[in-house]
Amino acid sequence: MKFISAYLALYLLLIAPHLHAQVKHVSRHSSSGSSLARGKVVYTKICLSCHMANGGGVPMMNPPLINTSYVLGDKTKLIKIVLNGFNEDVEINGQTYSNAMTPHNDLKDQQIADVLTYVRKSFGNKASSVTAAEVKKVRATNIAK
Repeated sequence: MKFISAYLALYLLLIAPHLHAQVKHVSRHSSSGSSLARGKVVYTKICLSCHMANGGGVPMMNPPLINTSYVLGDKTKLIKIVLNGFNEDVEINGQTYSNAMTPHNDLKDQQIADVLTYVRKSFGNKASSVTAAEVKKVRATNIAK
């Protein structure tokens, strides 16, 4: 019994404080970081189930996010799709996609900017970033169809 008590005391004195410091270090960095890293988190939680981990979508249901004019083109249009959802058939590379996308206007401007930046710079895409200021401006003038 004395051995277990001594071992526990040694653990609490020598090891536990370092673990606590490591946990604080990880949590501090997880809330900050790059727009791409934050965008990946939003994508994984919200977008991945429909657009898949590789951005390839689901045939005839959810469109791919790879090298399409929707993703690489007009940022305002893309931001409005996130804010308002999308409920139209769309043809991409000769295939029609028809599954409705729900609006995600509950996301903060920075979250939308981060996830759209992630999509526009991932899956082989090479487009400019989206800023929170751009999202804020579109949201302020946004009128759903």
